[in-house]
Amino acid sequence: MTDALLQVKGLKTWFGNGEQPYRAVDGISFDIHRGQTFALLGESGCGKSMTALSLLRLNPYPASRIVSGEVLLDGKNLLPLSEAQMETIRGRRIAMIFQEPQSSLNPVLSVGQQIAEVLNWHFDLNEAAIYTRSIELLQAVGIPDPQQRIKDYPHQLSGGMKQRIMIAIALAGEPELLIADEPTTALDVTIQAQILDLLKDIQQKTGMAILLITHDLGVVAQMADHVAVMYAGQIVETASREQFFNDTRHPYTRKLFEALPSEQKREEKLTVIKGSVPQLNQTFNCCRFADRCDYAWQHCHDVEPQWVEEDSHGVRCHLYDAAVTAENIVRELKQTHSKLSDVVPAETALLQVDRLKVHFPIKKGILQRTVGHVKAVDGISFDLRVAETLALVGESGCGKTTVGKGVLQLVPVTEGNVSFRNEKLTKMSERELREARSSLQIIFQDPFSSMNPRMTISQVIEEGMLTSSIREPEQKARKVDELLERVGLRPEIKHRYPHEFSGGQRQRICIARALAAEPEVIICDEPTSALDVSVQAQILNLLRDIQHEFGLSYLFITHNIAVVDYLAHRVAVMYLGRVVEEGSREDVLNNPKHPYTQALLAAVPKIDAESQRETVRLEGELPSPAHPPKGCHFHQRCPHVMDKCREQYPDLSQLSTSHTVKCFLYEEDYYGSTDSN
Repeated sequence: MTDALLQVKGLKTWFGNGEQPYRAVDGISFDIHRGQTFALLGESGCGKSMTALSLLRLNPYPASRIVSGEVLLDGKNLLPLSEAQMETIRGRRIAMIFQEPQSSLNPVLSVGQQIAEVLNWHFDLNEAAIYTRSIELLQAVGIPDPQQRIKDYPHQLSGGMKQRIMIAIALAGEPELLIADEPTTALDVTIQAQILDLLKDIQQKTGMAILLITHDLGVVAQMADHVAVMYAGQIVETASREQFFNDTRHPYTRKLFEALPSEQKREEKLTVIKGSVPQLNQTFNCCRFADRCDYAWQHCHDVEPQWVEEDSHGVRCHLYDAAVTAENIVRELKQTHSKLSDVVPAETALLQVDRLKVHFPIKKGILQRTVGHVKAVDGISFDLRVAETLALVGESGCGKTTVGKGVLQLVPVTEGNVSFRNEKLTKMSERELREARSSLQIIFQDPFSSMNPRMTISQVIEEGMLTSSIREPEQKARKVDELLERVGLRPEIKHRYPHEFSGGQRQRICIARALAAEPEVIICDEPTSALDVSVQAQILNLLRDIQHEFGLSYLFITHNIAVVDYLAHRVAVMYLGRVVEEGSREDVLNNPKHPYTQALLAAVPKIDAESQRETVRLEGELPSPAHPPKGCHFHQRCPHVMDKCREQYPDLSQLSTSHTVKCFLYEEDYYGSTDSN
């Protein structure tokens, strides 16, 4: 490989000027070569994004400052350059795609104007040339109908399209290095696959290098040539992709792999990293991971480990330092087992949903006349049994969350019935519903926005007891303490407020609030989507434990297939307001039949290359539920589309006693096959 395009040496970016500065980035070094994809991996708060901002000198000033180090681009140090000189580097030689495209795009400028800004700044082009080049860029990133989309504003675009626009803007300057900061975190797996394919395709055509910042090991396995792992402001391990996935060395990296949910781990608890990341406003004279490490001995707490490198595989750990005599022999880790098979769902249906429809009216004009409907949920039926986990999966916008709200009658139901213990919730009065909802609780995707910021944790949890038999303040206080301990939190925290907690702790508090009502069914709406892999493992372990203890039923709404594989008993796949395939976990995940299910599973990046399914790439995005396509809703994106798919919606086909699908390919008069095995 050629000489390094970018060399980072001893970079330190600190916040604060006092005696205890916050060491967000604390002496990291790495090289990126031309045409290489270099992955910077780590959990939230480890310093990945601050590293990227520091490379471009975009770290927040004066709150933070680059204390020392060098950032060499083709041998030229960027840190001493003036702001005017940096403006010729940013966007032209180094470009960046930010994590959240909605907040990165200007809401008052059209797509064309935002691309034109970059072209005007870095190139001497006339108006016609700028328009032509903008169209070329939109075509290059796979935007359909670019002549129309160039006039659109950000709010008129889907999440996947916004991210493509961000990539087009970044590519406009023809950079040598593209920094992609979590470019697919907020996207569904199908759109994520499109974006990752797009980045690889552009890299092959242009030869640019990519610095990929992520916490997703599957994305790293699919994209990276070289990997660096960050923890508490430092790089603790670097290796080639092959070395990294075949010979992981640092105890922290091992823990990340062990915390990943999968089918193979269904019989055991997921590994949890004990403790928390140390405060970075201190001077470290020890290993930063020592308090959380299963291999640590006294030397780890007394001496900071040195960087040790062998065969281009570097690690910051005493275990691999020949100058240090390890006093401990590598211990065999003991895992506690909580067999999922112990929780056997009953045959009795606890919750029954029959042809549920939730249509939202589209109103226009001064008189606000109804001119159409958004068919968010369009005729869904399913049963949820006692002590069962039913996973509802699909892309964003398919109606999963609306199903959960419709079950709880939190949104007006257009048609259909929801029955709980054979009593129809859709026929109940508001007072009767309030009583019934004590048995039906929900955990929302964003724990922070689902709690009142002015209430203490004790008040938040006591809210869940309003319909219970507990009335005395002393009893409520004891119950709050019990619930906090049950979800792994100390009772002393009950007098604090939501903003004082991490994301994982807030989600635990929301679970405690749901348990306070003593429910029989909990609707889990993407409860782990915003959490790091180690915190996700804690929440999944907790959900399994309380299901085992209380016999709870879960309607688990998610787009994370690995979580489904680990937790679910049955799976229902949604597409544009309807269930297209339903069956046991083994049926749907190991033998998918509907072309959409096959594409959804094929798009999931796998760590093990051998287990990667044959790629079935979906073109385009989910159609609008306000204007669903005629016939089968999936026919516009289906690789097996037939004439009748465009004309009528398929009926339900019973493949086995536990497996159903809505697809013409499985009707008796069709003899083709789309088996993915």
